[in-house]
Amino acid sequence: MDFPEAFHAVIGHEGGYVNDPNDPGGETNFGISKRQYPHLDIKNLTLNEARAIYHRDYWVKALCPSFPDPLRFQLFDTAVNSGPGMAVVLLQRALGVKDDGVAGTITMKAVAEVKSVAVLSVLFLAARLRFMTGLDNWPHHGKGWARRIATNLEEAVKCGQH
Repeated sequence: MDFPEAFHAVIGHEGGYVNDPNDPGGETNFGISKRQYPHLDIKNLTLNEARAIYHRDYWVKALCPSFPDPLRFQLFDTAVNSGPGMAVVLLQRALGVKDDGVAGTITMKAVAEVKSVAVLSVLFLAARLRFMTGLDNWPHHGKGWARRIATNLEEAVKCGQH
């Protein structure tokens, strides 16, 4: 999956403008939060501006192009929700290597040695779900996050069947 496809899939989960008092990110539009981007006019953010942010700050920073499908999309989606560093930490946990948040030579070698990227994607999503259930705002957002991860699990399994 390339960036345009991945962006389209993620933006379908993120939606438009909200200002939920239970969201620690505060005011949010297209999944871009005021907390992460205090200098932006979140309410008037355009889809094209959001696309540029997603590419620069999530797709590139999580090194998504360096990974095979379906793992590439899983990293991107997680980077959007939890940050690129946490996406890499969760990948490292799924791989059983030191979880320092840096996709260096050890992490990349471990990915290259995996026999099934689909299985690794499922293990990654399990690590993601385990992490998210421990967040303070799980009671408020957990149902939606769990549905999102369930959709990602289905896609990972479908990719593994091809």
